[in-house]
Amino acid sequence: MKKIDTTCIKISDTGICPNCKSKEIIKNGFTKNRKQQYYCKSCNTRSIDFYTNKAYCKNINSSLIQLTKEGVGIRSTSRILNISTTTVLKRIILIAKSIKTPAIASGQIYEVDEMRSFISRKSRPIWIVYAFQRKTKNVVSIAVGKRTLRTLGIVVNTLLLSKAKRIYTDGLRHYKSLIDKTIHCATRFGTNQIERNNLTLRNSLKRLNRKTICYSKSYSVLLCVLKIYFWG
Repeated sequence: MKKIDTTCIKISDTGICPNCKSKEIIKNGFTKNRKQQYYCKSCNTRSIDFYTNKAYCKNINSSLIQLTKEGVGIRSTSRILNISTTTVLKRIILIAKSIKTPAIASGQIYEVDEMRSFISRKSRPIWIVYAFQRKTKNVVSIAVGKRTLRTLGIVVNTLLLSKAKRIYTDGLRHYKSLIDKTIHCATRFGTNQIERNNLTLRNSLKRLNRKTICYSKSYSVLLCVLKIYFWG
């Protein structure tokens, strides 16, 4: 972002109420972080001498990406960077929107698998479906939703458009109707690499850990965090 200064105009310099532009203001004690507080006699509102907005720091986005990849939660990130949780969530969504899906090479071998998670409570399960390229070990496509043909098709169709040489999956019957049998392979050890990557993913992101109090409250935030983790 272009704006990098972190402070606003001080009320003590102008002597004007930021709410009603009146000059009938008096000092009214200090806040917890020792900032002068003012009271306006005209509009009966209180204001702080100056507000510090650390979210405008030029390296805040890179810090958010780094902390997200390290599996730091939303509230922990808020405490570390000293910005509000609302700002953290908004920035994560903005960062994810700016991330472009990587280009996919043609004629490659892929593994596709699903991971089970939930939104808000365990009675609302959700599935993370993604494709893993064997040679480079990079994730090339992600989809989050119910375990249906529609969700699986988002990932599979991406691979089919790239003219995949072979696609390895587990024994889920949905794949038989999505992938041509000439390139589909569901052998016993065909998805070893992506299964190991599932374990790494669960250990890296708190919201995907098993037997923990951490979870995702929003579908969109979960998808944004995954985009940042894989492609950020």
